[in-house]
Amino acid sequence: MKTKDIFVSNNSIADSFIKSHEYPFEVLPNIKNYILKLGESLSNDYEKTGDNIWIHKSANVNKFAEITGPCIIDEGAEIRFNAYIRGNVIIGKNSVLGNSCEIKNSILYDNVQVPHFNYVGDSILGYKSHMGASSIISNLKSTKTNVVIKYKDEKIKTNLKKVGAFLGDNVEVGCGSVLNPGTIIMPNTNIYPLISVRGVIESDSIVKDMNNIVRKNQEM
Repeated sequence: MKTKDIFVSNNSIADSFIKSHEYPFEVLPNIKNYILKLGESLSNDYEKTGDNIWIHKSANVNKFAEITGPCIIDEGAEIRFNAYIRGNVIIGKNSVLGNSCEIKNSILYDNVQVPHFNYVGDSILGYKSHMGASSIISNLKSTKTNVVIKYKDEKIKTNLKKVGAFLGDNVEVGCGSVLNPGTIIMPNTNIYPLISVRGVIESDSIVKDMNNIVRKNQEM
């Protein structure tokens, strides 16, 4: 569940920054400063608009989207009608943030799909990951206490109250599912619709529910 094991590809403008942290939650407090530094070094292919908002000239941003900086929207990305970017966000190349979706303090790797009625907060979504319609990421416990990630016999303290989810490369999240604070889903895993997911899900898994998780090779 180390950062380098979750995000296997290097397909992100922020990949080296992300992988400079041992655990993915360590990235979250540093996203804002990273964007501010990186933004000023971007080429003329990006236009700076508003307050620390950099948008690649090939990106398609709907005029009814709401964007608060700092933010970088990379090459070929699509920001659709009524999307809301609340600051400290990087949208990767060819990624989609869709209708009525909200995102804050998060990074999307390239080719990520967040297309319909999704919430993404304090999270990192790996290359080609996809969130089904109305699936959401919960980033705050009901007790308002710091998030602890449980993995086998380990309890890893994040020392953060707001921690969302970390999706590895090629993760598919089914419609209407909820990813609880501190959820880590390792690469090439599928989540069935309408499931409440928590903890660390191993790679190449199919999550039918939290009591029925199988490896993909067992399904063949």
